[in-house]
Amino acid sequence: MKHTRQTGPAPRPATVADVARLAGVSTMTVSRVVNAEPSVRPDSRAKVQAAIAALNYTPNPAARRLAGSRPIVIGLPYGSSRAGYLNGFMLGLLTRISLRHVQLLARACDVGRDGVDVVAAMLAEGVDGLILPPPFCESRALLDLVARSGTPAVTVSAGRAEPGLHAVGIDDYQAAYEMTRHLLALGHQRLGFVVGNPAQSSAARRLAGFQAAVAEAGLDARLDVQTAQGRFSYQSGLAAAEQLLQGPRRPSAIFASNDDMAAATVAAAQRLGLYVPSDLTVVGFDDTPLATTIWPELTTVRQPIGDMAGAAVDVLVRHIRAARNGGLLAPVQQQMAHELVRRQSDAAPKRRPAVRPLAPA
Repeated sequence: MKHTRQTGPAPRPATVADVARLAGVSTMTVSRVVNAEPSVRPDSRAKVQAAIAALNYTPNPAARRLAGSRPIVIGLPYGSSRAGYLNGFMLGLLTRISLRHVQLLARACDVGRDGVDVVAAMLAEGVDGLILPPPFCESRALLDLVARSGTPAVTVSAGRAEPGLHAVGIDDYQAAYEMTRHLLALGHQRLGFVVGNPAQSSAARRLAGFQAAVAEAGLDARLDVQTAQGRFSYQSGLAAAEQLLQGPRRPSAIFASNDDMAAATVAAAQRLGLYVPSDLTVVGFDDTPLATTIWPELTTVRQPIGDMAGAAVDVLVRHIRAARNGGLLAPVQQQMAHELVRRQSDAAPKRRPAVRPLAPA
């Protein structure tokens, strides 16, 4: 006997009313969040975004066309030098543009070789705005090109704000200061610091935060502080770590100014027969996926990379829609919260055994 499976009607797609009901807000508030309008309280916006994700809600494209909204196209130049950061950034970006019904024009390039040419081509193709992650957010030639074009742009994770442009980031100085204070509180007095790319002001801000915490501790005479130059890449972190670990006075703790270089420091220590954290504490910065895929898992500074990418989309969409309606959005400088995340790579320094006096003959 042939059996057939009885199936019910296909589930209907979620509506604005469903999202509003789940979020506990009005349908007007849902509409304002979907259209990236600024007049929504942060807590209400978060509830609506959570409800949209839970219900897999997709606004009706036909209704949006009837409302006269043509697609927004955002350009994104990106490189591969900071793979961990880029992965988190792209995930946050793609999630948000799907909610905003924004089109993304992404191009891989090298900031020093063809970055300006690639962005110029994007502008010629008619992008409505640009999102500039590191290191593109601090390329002087590229920023000058954007300024001349009059195209709205958002820099992400730049250590300093660029006049006339929107910016999203964290307080790199304060975050590095807090991590250094944590190392000092554990009892470390021989500290190493791996500096990031000298072309990026975020690297300088992190170094300054580290130095400020050391100076404030009032232990300069007893502290043995060393720095080594990196470039935010894994390979540069290996070279910097080897320099620090093979010196005459090996640090008991190394603070690398991103997770890629911190992971490289762990690898360099293990190559030299050192155990992390019993022989050497290693901490990083960013809290990229790499921080929890190596062993031991990294203690690090968490910056909300995905949320920053999403915030950049929101700011840019608001600017573009305001401009289309004849309005003007002043440059937004949005500073997001960071967090010190403790895992398994930090510990108090190992105490050296006391030297016992020889017994009298």
